[in-house]
Order: sequence, then structure tokens, then C-alpha cells
Amino acid sequence: DKANPHPDPNHAYLARKGGLPPVGIRQSGDALVVPVHGEDKALTGLQYIQPDGQKRFITGTRKAGSWCLLRPEGIPPSDWRVILLAEGWATAASLHTATGHPVFIAFDCGNLPAVARYIRQQFPAAKLLVCADDDSHGKGQHHARIAASMNNGMAVIPQWGGIQNMNHEHTDFNDLHRAAGLDAVRHQIGNALENFTTEPAGPTNDAPEAQEEWPEPMPLVKHYLPEEYPLDSLPDTIRAAVEEVAGFVKAPIPLVASSALAALSLACQAHADIKRAEKLHGPISLYMLAIADSGERKTTCDGFFMSAIRQFEREQTEAMKPAIQQYEAAFAAWDAEREGILSAIRDAGKKGKPTHKMREDLEQLQLSKPESPPVPRLLLEDETPENLVWSLAKQWPSSGIISSEAGMVLGSHAMGRDSVMRNLATLNIVWDGGEFSIGRKTTESFKMRGGRATIALQTQEATLHNFLEKSGDLARGTGFLARFLVSWPASTQGSRMFTEAPMHWPHLSAFHARITAMLSQPFTLDEDGMLTPPIMSLSRGAKDAWIEYHDTIERGLTHGGELGDVRDVASKSADNAARLAALFQMFESGFSPVSQDVFDRASTIAAWHLSESRRFLGGFSLPREMGDATKLDGWIVEHCCKSGSATVGKNYARQHGPIRDSSRLDAAIRELVELDRVRLEKDGKKTMIQLNPRLMR
Repeated sequence: DKANPHPDPNHAYLARKGGLPPVGIRQSGDALVVPVHGEDKALTGLQYIQPDGQKRFITGTRKAGSWCLLRPEGIPPSDWRVILLAEGWATAASLHTATGHPVFIAFDCGNLPAVARYIRQQFPAAKLLVCADDDSHGKGQHHARIAASMNNGMAVIPQWGGIQNMNHEHTDFNDLHRAAGLDAVRHQIGNALENFTTEPAGPTNDAPEAQEEWPEPMPLVKHYLPEEYPLDSLPDTIRAAVEEVAGFVKAPIPLVASSALAALSLACQAHADIKRAEKLHGPISLYMLAIADSGERKTTCDGFFMSAIRQFEREQTEAMKPAIQQYEAAFAAWDAEREGILSAIRDAGKKGKPTHKMREDLEQLQLSKPESPPVPRLLLEDETPENLVWSLAKQWPSSGIISSEAGMVLGSHAMGRDSVMRNLATLNIVWDGGEFSIGRKTTESFKMRGGRATIALQTQEATLHNFLEKSGDLARGTGFLARFLVSWPASTQGSRMFTEAPMHWPHLSAFHARITAMLSQPFTLDEDGMLTPPIMSLSRGAKDAWIEYHDTIERGLTHGGELGDVRDVASKSADNAARLAALFQMFESGFSPVSQDVFDRASTIAAWHLSESRRFLGGFSLPREMGDATKLDGWIVEHCCKSGSATVGKNYARQHGPIRDSSRLDAAIRELVELDRVRLEKDGKKTMIQLNPRLMR
């Protein structure tokens, strides 16, 4: 009662927090005073906030289940249609000032569920937004989602995309207010309300009694848990570099390792083939596919591991400048001479004079056409398969396509309905090390033999699903996806707190030195100038280990076998294990027979990638109805967990989910209902899909 009800509007804490108005608080001396109320609305304590931001509760304050309320002026509680809940006073004040909505304060994240329950009891018809802190340890988001899901609310987390003034310390809506202004706060809360899909009347979906009413959900298909990436199986030099880069970039370890293996493949692929057994030998190139959202920092990882390759390209291009200039001068002279002969032939033809001698001269001149000097073209952009083959045949016989968008393979015109089969077959031939000929009427025909290509792509899950659906059975029926080492890592976004880059990178430098040494070795070419890599062999122990790995895989390919749903991928796993083994051996010890230890390491990596393929691709061997149900189930679970609500409108699911066709959507929902994973409920004219709360994670 002795505290001043009109705090100083220029108080240091208010200024530090973006010039907040002193709503709902008083001042005592230098400290701001926040009242703490209990469930019976009685005052149960006080929180003091010092000018420097230090906070303390007076002795005896009961925080559990207690709250403070910032009320809108002139609007009675009976008219409150939207209520916000936040952790601290400054966050709540920013939300209240930006939106005008009533805002409850829980004082810490662990108290959010209790205060949310109180709000729902008092205001059963209001939309409840639990405004989480985007904190590094994730506790704020975790408790906010629990509070929302247990009380028919929606968790809202600040979004930082496109905000110029943010830093790694920004976590809550007051930080958003200070970084981007109150309009940004108002906009994000408005968007959340527009997408609010929960109708908050009735019992809570995640209350214990509600869960007891639901039976245990039956599984859709056999789910495979992700296995930890076998980092210790990488050769020591590669492992140390991967750990060094991952420590700074904080991308998923499989993504970092994939970037390292792509660089390894690109540097070594032209210098050896691997012999697995008699009459069985082929390239050591790798095709790699990471299924991950944009923003997982694959491009950054590629930048670290590809820098030595880019440097090699630049140095070789600079060294070849004199030869290029000589070629350009020689070609200009040759072309002028050719044009002169062609002009003479045209004139003679017009005058009816013989042209036999001039034609002979033209034929002789064609034999002396200057050849462009070979300049390394190792890293290609989003090339079509035909352009890739042309580059391997005419420019440089060893190249790589490294992309964080996967547009070249999955989204380009080259993968349109009319050309997808031809282009998938082209990429398969390149992986196999086969010969490819292209005849053209209007431009130069060419033949590619001996070219080697590495492909390392990242694609979003939805993009890959779409590609698989558009290509029908071709992507898997042709063995295209089977050739890829697939990874589907969990995201690290939200836990990548900023750290300064290390002053020195000893392990990455050692990796680069070895990559440069491999690139500097001369190619082995035949008399036609085609690449003919020498053949590495497996040692006796490695050969026995390869046979055992091959036969173990083969036994799992039977119908009903462990690998029966990914037979296409599994059938290539022993080949990929041999490729990895050759790369590891060459990188660590040079051109020599592959040791058993090296093969064991390589087969462990190959087996991990096979497990990842089985996790992602296993569902695509299901009948269409069950496949649709699987995709819809995954989307509903993800949507509900993100929104904090256990219900989603059926029309919303059709508009935004993975299945847009109404009849297919109905069939998928029926499958999920029969498996006790969802229920359909009517809410007025709306049909709502209610998720079994046991599936909320």
C-alpha cells in the first residue's frame, strides 16, 4: 500500500526494456513492484525488479499457481475473447502494449501450466495463447506447449527470420519488441490468432481423464528409431575434421560428415576404381542425399570441406591462363581460315566452278582444329543430367554437384513427366561408370566414357515426397534412389547458440592438405583421352568381410525379411561399402589394397545409411491407402505438437496437409480412426480431427 501507484515512466528498467509503460505495477524506492495473486485472487506476494534488472520475491511469496494480470482498460472480463500468457512482466508488458489484450504473468516457465489451467477455468470460451520464450535449453517452449495442450490453447514462439537487429541473447517477445518494434509483436500475435485451430470449449484434450478414455493407439507401420551416427568409424583425420567443424557450425553430425565424404569422393574418384570380386569392379564415387529443412547449414558445412577444392580450381585456372590465351589465338586463326574456305566454296558454287580441291582443304583443316586446354571444372552448379555428362566428356572428367536445394535432380525441368526416365537412367549410368553417347542434329555429338561424378544434395522432406509421387515408381524402380547414401537427421535448430570461431583449425587444415594432395595427382588416360582409373583391390581379410556383409544383406531381402521393404537400396549397400572403403584407404594410406579394418569401418557407415533409408523409404512400399494414412498421421502429429492443440479442422488439413484429394483424405482418416489414432468430432458445422493425446509428444 505504501508503494507509489504511478511509477517513474523514465525508470532505468523500463528504458532498458524498450521504453515500456509501467502497466500493472507500482514503485517502491528504486524498485518496481509486481503484485503476485493466487487462485482466489488474493495477494500472495510481491516481486521486486531493480533498475539493473535483478528480480527477487519478498519472503513468503507463494509462486506456484500464482499470477499477475495486465488488464485492458474499459473492457470487462466478460468480453475478453483473447487472453495471452507469458513468463515475465517485461514480456507481458510488450504483448499487452502491442495488442491491447489481457496478459497473465506466470513468473517462470514451470508455472505456465498451472496458470493456464486457472485461465481456462475462469474463461472457458476465450482463445488462449501461451507466449513462450525461445530459450537455448528449450524449457520455455516445452512448458508452454504443455500448458497449451492441456488447456485447449496454442503455444506461440517468437520468430526471428528477417529481423536485422537480433542476436543470440534474444529469446522473448520483449526482445522482439526491442529488436523490431511493437508492430512486429502485433503482427506475430495476429498471425497466430489467424491460424488458431483450437475451439477452446469443453474438457481439455490432454487431461489425464481424457487420455484414459482413449485406447492405446495401434501402430501404422513398423517404425525404425534413428541410430546414432557412427562417428568413430570414420578415419581419424576425417573424424577429427568433422568434430572440429561441427563444434562451430552446430549442424547435425550426419550433415557435417556427409559434406566431408562428398569432398573425399570428389577428390579421389578419378584416381581409382575398386574391385570387389572377379568381374565386379567400378567407380568409388558417392551419391549422397540429406533429408533436412532449409537452414540446417549444409551450405556452410560444404563451404568448410570444399574450400580446398575451390582453391585448387582457382590455382589451376590461373596457371592455365597462358595456354588458354594461346588456344584462343590459334582458334581465332583456324576459324578465320575455315570461314575463308567456306566463303570460297560458296562463291564457286554460285559460279558453277568446281569445289573439289577446296573441300579437301576444308577436311584437312578440320583435322587440325585446336583443342581447348583442359581446365579443372570440379564443382558444378545445378546442372541437368545431360549437361553433367557433356561436362565430363568435353571439359573435365571428374566433377561434383553439391547443392543444398536439390533442384538439379528433384525439381528441374529435366525431371518433368516426359524426361524423368531418361534423366534418371543417365545419372545411374554415371554412378555405374558406364558409357554414354548423345547424337545431335544441330550441335556437336559426343560420347562420355570413364567420367566420374559425385552428387551431394539436401532436400526437404515434403519436396522428396512430392518427387517420389510425381515420378511414380521410376525413382525407385530404376534404382536411382538406391544408389544414394541417405541421411535423415534430427534438426539442431533452436540449440545452436553462437560461439566464436576458433583461431586455428588444425584438423580441418590436415583434411584440406590431404584433399589437395589427391587432387594434384595426374589422371590415368587412354589413347582417346578418356579416364581409365587404376583398380584397387580388397585384401584377403577385407574380401572375406565384404562377402559376409553382402550375404547378410542378401538374406534380409526376402519377402517379410528385415530389408524386404527397401530391397532396392539394400542391394546397393555392399557396393557403397566397397566404395567408402576404397576412399578411406586412399585418403589415409594412398593407393594400396583395402585392409579389413578399413572395410569394417566403411561397412559400418554404409549400414547406418541403409538404416536411414529404411526409416524414410520403408513407408513407400505400402498400399496407397496406408501410405496416405502414414503421411497424414505424421502431419497431424507434427501440427498438433507445434500448435499445442490436439485438434485440427478437417478442411484445414485438406488445405494445408499432404493429401488434398477429398476422397483420399477420407480414406486415410478412416484408416487412422480404425487404428485409434484419431477421432472425428462435429463442432457446429465444422468437422474436427482429434488426435489421440497419447501421440502428443
